[in-house]
Amino acid sequence: MKKQQQPASSKRAKVIINRCIPVVFSSLTAIVPFHVIAEQYFNPAFLSSDPSAVADLERFNQDGGQAPGSYRVDVYINGSFIAAHDITFKSAKEASDLDKVAVASAATMPKNNISTDDSSLTPFLTIKELEAIGVNVKAIPTLRDLPEDKIVGVEKSIPDAKAFFDFEKQRLDLSIPQISMKNDARGYIPPEQWDEGINALLLNYNFTGNESSNDGKKESDKFLSLQSGINLGAWRLRDNSSWSSTSSDNNHTSDFQHISTYVERTIIPFKSELVAGDTSTSGDVFDSNPIRGVQISSDDNMLPDSQKGFAPTIRGIAKSNAKVTIKQNNYVIYQTYVAPGAFEINDLFPTSSSGDLQVLVEENDGSINSYNVPFSGVPVLQREGRIKYAVSAGKYRNGGDQQDTSTFEQATMLWGLPYGITAYGGAQLSNNYRSLALGIGKNFGDLGAFSIDITQANSTLVDDSKHQGQSMRFLYAKTLNEFGTNFRLLGYRYSTEGFYTLSDTMYKRMSGYNDSESNNNNNNNKNNVPEYFDYYNLNYTKRGKLEANISQQIGEDSNIYLSGSQQSYWHTDETDTLLQVGFSSMAWGATYSVAYNYNKSQGQPEADQIFSLNVSIPLSQWLSPDPSNAMQSAHNAFLTYNNSRDNKGNMTQQAGLAGTLLDNNNLSYSVSQGYGNNDVGNSGAVSGSYQGGYGNANVGYNYSSGYKQVNYGLSGGIVAHRHGITLGQPLGDTNVLIEAPGADNVGVENNTGVKTDWRGYAIVPYASTYRQNRIALDTTTLNSHTDIDDAVVNVVPTQGAIVRATFNAHVGIKALITLTHNGKPLPFGASVSREDVTGSGIVGDAGQVYMTGLPLTGTLKSQWGKDANAQCEATYTLPEDSLEKAITYITAICK
Repeated sequence: MKKQQQPASSKRAKVIINRCIPVVFSSLTAIVPFHVIAEQYFNPAFLSSDPSAVADLERFNQDGGQAPGSYRVDVYINGSFIAAHDITFKSAKEASDLDKVAVASAATMPKNNISTDDSSLTPFLTIKELEAIGVNVKAIPTLRDLPEDKIVGVEKSIPDAKAFFDFEKQRLDLSIPQISMKNDARGYIPPEQWDEGINALLLNYNFTGNESSNDGKKESDKFLSLQSGINLGAWRLRDNSSWSSTSSDNNHTSDFQHISTYVERTIIPFKSELVAGDTSTSGDVFDSNPIRGVQISSDDNMLPDSQKGFAPTIRGIAKSNAKVTIKQNNYVIYQTYVAPGAFEINDLFPTSSSGDLQVLVEENDGSINSYNVPFSGVPVLQREGRIKYAVSAGKYRNGGDQQDTSTFEQATMLWGLPYGITAYGGAQLSNNYRSLALGIGKNFGDLGAFSIDITQANSTLVDDSKHQGQSMRFLYAKTLNEFGTNFRLLGYRYSTEGFYTLSDTMYKRMSGYNDSESNNNNNNNKNNVPEYFDYYNLNYTKRGKLEANISQQIGEDSNIYLSGSQQSYWHTDETDTLLQVGFSSMAWGATYSVAYNYNKSQGQPEADQIFSLNVSIPLSQWLSPDPSNAMQSAHNAFLTYNNSRDNKGNMTQQAGLAGTLLDNNNLSYSVSQGYGNNDVGNSGAVSGSYQGGYGNANVGYNYSSGYKQVNYGLSGGIVAHRHGITLGQPLGDTNVLIEAPGADNVGVENNTGVKTDWRGYAIVPYASTYRQNRIALDTTTLNSHTDIDDAVVNVVPTQGAIVRATFNAHVGIKALITLTHNGKPLPFGASVSREDVTGSGIVGDAGQVYMTGLPLTGTLKSQWGKDANAQCEATYTLPEDSLEKAITYITAICK
């Protein structure tokens, strides 16, 4: 039969009995004054007058004495939690006999204060395990030449090391001098622990659609996003594509966009990522540009948290049940449907690390409110000695048809210097463009972080005109913790009249629309309103650009934010302006927020302005069994109200109920009723979304005067691996595959809706790269015949990996077995083990032992002393219906 580890419940039973014995001893010895006895001693006759009915309990006579063996303990080093490990413990005498290396070198090592009696336990670890927990093995003479599988005692092998084992808490505290520890940065995880993951095929899908009717005119809109890939060793192949379709009474359009295909891998020695295919250049020094070619660049994620240092949050206001589309480089990267009022999107996957995002809010009357969200980094400071670089070469690529695909090269470098200074620079080169940038940044401590750079560019435009100019950029970031203020980014760029970017020189015409097909057909713009945001004119070169993103904490419950940008141009007074201001707070358990959006694009005659008010009142505080603790309520429920008004006097308002249902709050729902002025009239909406083990689904219905719409969506991930195909929720870039064969329908902690499938497999999305990810199964969801050795596994994935988290599940019978030997119950304290499983259980009163994971038939071995006549074997047979019972009771004879 296949060997497997001792079931967790057997370990727990052993631990419980081992804990009880010292307590009994301590209680009995308390009857006699301590000064009367030389040591704590327990007479086995208290358990039974027959000495043969009690196992050899000599080691338990000492205070704190426990049986040697392997225990799952929480390991702490110098007070800091490291991880939970299976640690081998030996008695002090065994340690003295077995640790030959330490004994041989004892004359040259400082003497440790170690007890030599046989009552205490000493931890033993392999050289590899010592390195994994941060011990600098190479700096310890007695350890540096040993093989990594050599087992050594911690106290005798490491000078001045101390070990303290709290058996009751299953906690091991190691005190190790700092000189014997690796001098790693806080949060550092050595590359040897990074997991490149398994070979696998993966597919991520997100499908949304709606069916609408406006004054009898029907329209259908669908969008599908696909991210597929192959993981093979350290290599990752990825492909991103999207499909959209619009049908109406008059026509039908369908468009498939191939966004990108690339292969990447981690280059660990250089702390870098190699990408070949469709990617984007670094945005630290220059504006990020889409490229089809090869790029090698530093990856800050490989650095510890203490040495590294933005994904944009998209905010807006919808006046009705609206469709929100987000574009980058003319590719549609995100599409969703939102309810009236202020919205926030914070789960974006941009196609490049920099480059402005175009946000289109399409209302149900066909009007479009569009604006650009600046997307760039904070001041480019690096730690002293850190060099961050990126080198790219290939062809320019864009989702529109207005730009050329000429080849270009780009190289950037940032170098951390002493005194908080960072020097940086870069170069761009193509047939029609040459630019050089130099800059410097400085950390001024309490004053914040600044950077300033200048770029010189020589350009040839599509009309063969030649230009040269300069652009100066200033960035500032600061967090004022004492005031709760966060200046995430304040920036200003000034460009001379002759300055153009690399992207400008790629245009095939001097003016036009980036997405000409969309504007020519104008299918999505029912009101035939010009899309000002999409227009470009190279005669109007960029002049000055101001960006700001500020948030301020007010008291404990309030926050105010301001974000905005303004781009001015040469040869025109027109500007692109975006301003977003919001305030949120809490009162009597209710939350409320107000927001204001101002947006005006170049050439647009009038700005779009929207104001909104949102209120949410939690019902949980009234539904909770304990009104003073709203968190006790199993489900969330909120009363909601929102009101929005634009600068044209149009006003809509809605009131509703929203919340969650089902055991794990998998189901979210929302019901609302609204009203709008200016002939909008009544409106209403109902929606629901479900997070399941095999994917997510949502559906909604909304109506207003003369308008009806049904929207729906499905999303999820699929992973094909050597053990089959596993379905799950939408995948992140890096994911975890749970393998627990035999443990079906088991929940995963802190992951709503994620459960193992019928084979015991599940996908945990969105793992953190180069960091420890704690994956824990919810043991309360185990069925009555399944046990797991250890319900927690830690994994450290590399970029794009699918790492395996393996759990040893034992499917079998739980039984309380009464064992007899020579007509008498087995002695109290005897150990009982199975032939096919390591570890053992402990016999309690009347010869009873609790075992789990048992097959219907098997053999048990028992030992209660060192002599040959102090051991026996028992063959057992369990009833056929045992799997249907929570616990089975049987008797077996041990011979």
